[in-house]
Amino acid sequence: MHYIFISDRTIKLLNLKKTLLGQEETSYYEKKYETNLLDKGKPANLDLLASALKEVITNSAKNDSQVTLVLPQESFLFFRAEVPLDIAPTALNSFITDKARSVLPVMPEEIVSDSFVKENNGQKVVTFYGLNKEVFESYQQTLSLIDLKVSSILPETLAYYKLFEKTLRNEKKENILYVNLQEKYLSGYLFDNFGLLDENRFYSEIDEKNTVEMTLKEKSDQLNQEKKKLNRIIISGTQSDKVRQDTFTKAVGVWTNPLKRIVPTFYETYLKMLVVDSTKAFPILAFDVCFGAFIFNQEEKFSLIKSGFGAKYRKSFSPPKINLPFKELLLFIASFFLSFFVFIAVFGIKSIKLPFSSVQVSPTVSPTEHPSPTPTPSFKKSELKIQLLNGSGIAGKASELKDILTKKGFQEIITGNADNYDYKLTEIKTKKSKQQAATIIKDDLKDYLSAFKETTLDDKETPDVVIIFGSDFK
Repeated sequence: MHYIFISDRTIKLLNLKKTLLGQEETSYYEKKYETNLLDKGKPANLDLLASALKEVITNSAKNDSQVTLVLPQESFLFFRAEVPLDIAPTALNSFITDKARSVLPVMPEEIVSDSFVKENNGQKVVTFYGLNKEVFESYQQTLSLIDLKVSSILPETLAYYKLFEKTLRNEKKENILYVNLQEKYLSGYLFDNFGLLDENRFYSEIDEKNTVEMTLKEKSDQLNQEKKKLNRIIISGTQSDKVRQDTFTKAVGVWTNPLKRIVPTFYETYLKMLVVDSTKAFPILAFDVCFGAFIFNQEEKFSLIKSGFGAKYRKSFSPPKINLPFKELLLFIASFFLSFFVFIAVFGIKSIKLPFSSVQVSPTVSPTEHPSPTPTPSFKKSELKIQLLNGSGIAGKASELKDILTKKGFQEIITGNADNYDYKLTEIKTKKSKQQAATIIKDDLKDYLSAFKETTLDDKETPDVVIIFGSDFK
């Protein structure tokens, strides 16, 4: 599958080819052009864009006809609206259709579209994306010129949102600015817990007089005046690797999360699926939009190609399915049977003995009552996946706590920062299937923490346990 992002003068390509082990053989390529490839979100010239795409795909050295096309937000018709909490599922499509007719400049029948609904903190919001059929057909025609087929189309904003969705907390409403930092400019979009909040892209040039910190501080002040208080800034882009989180947060006055820390903590499963050249690391900061589109395709049912309203948005994590290619599967089965028959021919079938156990009847013994023993955990400490988040703001505490847990026998531990540093009481989130882990951890940390706030973690989440330690950890 090709994941191709097209902006005005840039094309980014991420190619993924599934292996027998369920991983993705990965290649990527980026090309910048002097001429505009798009005009207000649609191809400026079909032949020019087709030629540019062919050049990028040729340089990726991968043959694949299927494309997930990631397009700029300006390519799409967009709206979001609050939905009554008690609305019946059968009435939802009608609600969205009526809303689309009233707010969009074209009729719903003239666009390909999809939408999703999210509920949070007693509020339900529908987010709608549409693509004019003429624009859609122009992209289809462009790709057909180089023998490619559009498998799905995704707005860039949904790809960005997917990259930090798992950091959101249901009980807390946030406004988040996702910023892409380049050498001479920065750009981004404003989101909240429900998704894209403002479809207008934030853009600003930066230099010695207008630094990144100054520009974002001004943007934060502007949003505060508009009563859209900014709670968090997520920084991506090739230049974000130079950002120091603590000093940057202090200068801007808003909590800052570098994407380079979010992805290994919350999306490690997908990162491990990518098989790249062993001498290089996958450049997540340059190809964030393509990586986000890949995660989105793995987890969500959203399709602008199959026009329809009110598609369900699945918020929970689903482990990636392993789809073995038919040819490789057939070769594997043939090899297995060939090896089996060779084994029989060499050693002789008579030498193969099947184990049988004799049945012994034991005399009936009257049961004796014993106290119920404490259930033995169905897991080992070393197998538990623990996510350790710093909610105290004290540097070095995460490493300290990780060392303590490691000495107690836990091995699968990843660290990171919580969404803020205001946690007074340490919180432990445990899957229902691993509830005994909370008791074990509390006992192991009794010399360091006197109490925990315990909550349940969705069984479909990647870690088994999430520990957010607060200022009570001494």
